[in-house]
Amino acid sequence: MKINPNGFREYDARWLYEKDIDLEGITDLGKGLGSQIINHTKKTNPRVIVGHDYRSYSESIKKALINGLASTGCSVEDIGLSLSPTVYFAQFNLNSDAIAMVTASHNENGWTGVKMGIKKGLTHAPEEMSELKEITLNKKFIKGKGSLKKIDNFKNVYANDLIKKNKISKKIKAVVACGNGTAGVFAPEILRGIGCEVIELDCNLDWSFPKYNPNPEDLEMLHAIRKAVKENNADVGFGFDGDGDRCGVIDDKGDEIYSDKIGLLIARNLASKHQNSKFVVDVKSTGLYAKDKVLLGNNCKTIYWKTGHSHIKRKVNLEKALAGFEKSGHFFFNQPLGYGYDDGINSAIQVCHLLTNHNKKMSEIINELPKTYQSPTMAPFCKDEEKYKVVEEMVKKVEDLKKQNIQIDNQSITEVLTVNGVRFSLTDGSWGLIRASSNKPSLVVVTESPTSNERKKNIFDFIDKLLQETGKIGEYDQKI
Repeated sequence: MKINPNGFREYDARWLYEKDIDLEGITDLGKGLGSQIINHTKKTNPRVIVGHDYRSYSESIKKALINGLASTGCSVEDIGLSLSPTVYFAQFNLNSDAIAMVTASHNENGWTGVKMGIKKGLTHAPEEMSELKEITLNKKFIKGKGSLKKIDNFKNVYANDLIKKNKISKKIKAVVACGNGTAGVFAPEILRGIGCEVIELDCNLDWSFPKYNPNPEDLEMLHAIRKAVKENNADVGFGFDGDGDRCGVIDDKGDEIYSDKIGLLIARNLASKHQNSKFVVDVKSTGLYAKDKVLLGNNCKTIYWKTGHSHIKRKVNLEKALAGFEKSGHFFFNQPLGYGYDDGINSAIQVCHLLTNHNKKMSEIINELPKTYQSPTMAPFCKDEEKYKVVEEMVKKVEDLKKQNIQIDNQSITEVLTVNGVRFSLTDGSWGLIRASSNKPSLVVVTESPTSNERKKNIFDFIDKLLQETGKIGEYDQKI
């Protein structure tokens, strides 16, 4: 039996299959999760919805997980090939006690993992993950007699729910790119269903991901969408990740719009109809929300919170926010727009509503926002066992620099936010962020300046110098 303890991440579990976990390890994970669900729900036979993504080994991993869940007494309901949001939706639609989705999202082939949740619309937070790790590794399993029920065609129930509430009156021509991931069997059909003309790009399922990983933050995927948008004279391009909970957007000119800016446009579009609302954004997001005239004019408040789909989901739930937006492309829509969880297709639908409400092109709508210069999300390698210590060191360092009034590119540090790593803001509204990645051995670095591209780059150089001085940083995945 093999199960590497490092696979228990902040809010989901991910391993390299079979190097770090084998099928017996997955069964133990199922036993651990089943025991945890029973402990939390106080039910002998809680109902658990299970689904899997389109990787060659995901079905056998799901079977091993189901065996573990059933051995504790869980009544498992298998909805088959799914997106993560399909499983989240199923918990509401079928009124189940918990969910488990077998996916490694956009990670390279070879990775596997599970996203899980007990309370409706939420996924495991760090506390539940450490509890699950403790139960699983110490084999504190409950024994019971469970069952398995297959649910056919649930895909259609999920698709119809989104289609019937979101018909659009304007003809929108959309490139729908799925990077050969699972969203390929969901997104084109749903967007056609609401009234879009769809141009499919890599929507056939191929678990070897022959071109690139389905990751809407990946420049290779974004460049492919740009090319298709231009060739087809499309209004918009959508890129979905491997398990369909994230969406990236390209405008009619083929330019990428970072998801935090899309979030701001959607928030603006919703603000007049939903005055006095709250929006939650992650610390990687643009500084524009805080001073946005449309949001402030409609008495809407923005809260900056910890990066990570589980953290933002919980904060949206706790604050009863209308929506939450993450720079990585996870968007969360609460009632009446959704059930609070992240759904990439619903995000694309909200962009379609934005285009329908404004008789303008996507590029024109984005130009209404004040211009800022944003870096992509950059991830320098840092060992899992060292990354949090490095971030602690950075927090202390930045706080000291603020006290000493040390300037960065002739700008003073005006604010230091430490809800998740360290985000420091400068006099002109420029900012930089250093945090630990929740699901990979790396840090995360983002910079933005409303002033110039050069300042954005200078802030990055400043951060990079601090990080290099620790001696604990490896190669970056991408750099500006």
